[in-house]
Amino acid sequence: MTKHYDAVVIGSGQGGTPLARALADAQKPTVLIERDKVGGTCINYGCTPTKTMVASAEVAYQARRAADYGVHTGDVSVDMVTIRDRKRKIVERFRSGNEKGIEKAEHLDLLRGEARFTGNKSLTVALHDGGTMDIQADAIFIDAGTRSAVPKIEGLTDVPWLDSTSIMELDTVPEHLVVLGGGYVGLEFGQMFRRFGSQVTILNRGPQLLAREDPDIAEQVTAILREDGIEVHCEAIASRVAKQNGAIEVEAGLGKPVRGTHLLVATGRVPNIEKLGLEQTGVKTDSHGFIPVNSRLETNVPGIYALGDVNGGPMFTHISYDDFRIIKSNFLDGKPASTEGRILPYTVFIDPQLGRIGPTETELRGTGRQIQIASMPMSYVARALETDETRGCLKAVVDAETKQILGFTALGMQGGEIAAMVQIAMMGKLPYTALRDGVFSHPTLSEALNNLFAKLE
Repeated sequence: MTKHYDAVVIGSGQGGTPLARALADAQKPTVLIERDKVGGTCINYGCTPTKTMVASAEVAYQARRAADYGVHTGDVSVDMVTIRDRKRKIVERFRSGNEKGIEKAEHLDLLRGEARFTGNKSLTVALHDGGTMDIQADAIFIDAGTRSAVPKIEGLTDVPWLDSTSIMELDTVPEHLVVLGGGYVGLEFGQMFRRFGSQVTILNRGPQLLAREDPDIAEQVTAILREDGIEVHCEAIASRVAKQNGAIEVEAGLGKPVRGTHLLVATGRVPNIEKLGLEQTGVKTDSHGFIPVNSRLETNVPGIYALGDVNGGPMFTHISYDDFRIIKSNFLDGKPASTEGRILPYTVFIDPQLGRIGPTETELRGTGRQIQIASMPMSYVARALETDETRGCLKAVVDAETKQILGFTALGMQGGEIAAMVQIAMMGKLPYTALRDGVFSHPTLSEALNNLFAKLE
């Protein structure tokens, strides 16, 4: 028998779960299909567990610096089992909360299994507990997410490499961690394990770390990591991996192999589409396997939508959640909503944090717009000096004619929070002078915006 629903949601990530519940709350019979763990990447393998472990690494770092503040402690040791268990408990708390909310919702069924299209509006689900279920629906929403990419490197399949999921399950601190990739994931884990006590080497194939950032910002990030004792190599293209005498060797064009005890592969992510049977629907994918969508998040096939990481947009939880809000507004509320013009913020949770909102100077230089740049080192910020956290800088890009803030970067303590404050000003279309002349509490990080934007005069 085939069961009919008003809507099918494939994947219980940070877009799919609230969408399924909103559809059910609107009394539209809905089925949510999850092949792995409820909560998707963010709760199970991404934001929640990594930031929990980053917090442990920051404590270790501050403990070693205690004497700089006049506080004397004993030797600092790291217990990876305790760190891992704390991470697991927090993940379980978040995931179980999601599961309970789904189970309590009326008009919503949760199926655990692998979904595969058999037509534009029909699927079959291979259930984890055995058997299959055939489903038809008027609307289908794909929130299948992504997973770590596996690069084609000679010998990689012959060594015990780690990805962003398995590295969080280690029960001991690696002696020497080699990281392939200089993006957000590679840098967060690299600095984290350096603070846990590992020797760390980062191999990045591009000319700079964090390819989306301005070169001056990337240079400061690199300097910070090197100051922390991390060895960083750019334009280091891994061509061969092998296990030699108990160590992992990576050939990366550096004259001699890089040797380590552990290897983390953090070279990007790929979409989870290979088992969906999209060929049965006519839904198009791009050259990387992502599902292109229009500004309302609909695919080329009417009635089939893609939200979250699988549609190839910025891979951040808050973007996935905003995708849900756009679909809800259009599909349920009858209010037009679009991805066009939305301001995209993100934070890289290295220490100090890198918070960014809007385009960079590099991106805007090619548009023909007349722009002004304001920049200031964090060593000019009173709060940063008082807390001895002066690494990094603030940088703003402003439209010279309208005085509107176009983009902003905060590489510094609580950089994500500073960037969010500037984002609010951008959302309100305030000129930069509003922040230049605003009265902010002293001594807070926010008052640094007075001095930053005064540099434009």
